[in-house]
Amino acid sequence: MTSNQAEEIATYILLGMTAVTGLVDAVSFLALGRIFTANMTGNIVFLAFATARVPGLSMILSSAALVWFLIGAVLGGRIMSRASSDSHIRLRFAAQAFLLEVLFLTAASLCAIGYTGDVTEPSVRLLALIALTALAMGTRNAAVRKLAIPDVTTTVLTLTLTAIAADSSLANGNNVRLVKRVSAVLAMFSGAALGAVVVSYSVAAALGLAAAISALCNAALVSVAATRPMSADAK
Repeated sequence: MTSNQAEEIATYILLGMTAVTGLVDAVSFLALGRIFTANMTGNIVFLAFATARVPGLSMILSSAALVWFLIGAVLGGRIMSRASSDSHIRLRFAAQAFLLEVLFLTAASLCAIGYTGDVTEPSVRLLALIALTALAMGTRNAAVRKLAIPDVTTTVLTLTLTAIAADSSLANGNNVRLVKRVSAVLAMFSGAALGAVVVSYSVAAALGLAAAISALCNAALVSVAATRPMSADAK
């Protein structure tokens, strides 16, 4: 398998992880106190609103999500700092970072057993759920950033949506990577919608589903990374 082929397959794997982002943010917004533990752009805005004393938002919870996300990004960054420029090597180290994501999400699912979404007071369990989900997303984002696969960040869609419009025929563009970009948007949308449904029944089940999908994606990535790299002109 050539490096280009490996990256192409990795793109589809990361689309699955984009759906996990939707699931996690559905949990964090609907059950962890109106915050985001994956989308830090939105979380920064919520933190600003909370600072301005907007009702229903918490500086403590938003700050906790931000701090733990950054800690996760440090973990992911340290793992990916050992990766070379070779695509297969980068995928192998990314799989190590994604394994941490699976472990953090699994721990969050176990921690959420019996949790009803009560955020009237920042309990130890609530803060633990924020920490574990934010750690998972921070670790993953650092790895995805190092992979640098175009239009698949797994978390932020603003630039993806901009690219869909700016590169469209209406803007005299050639619709470059349109299918990949639209797929990323649909993956996030589907994950968030599914998460919203599942979390209404069980927060633990929603996080368990996120962990399961992440584990499947990581297993697929490990399989791709384990293939022997070939040059593009290898016969």
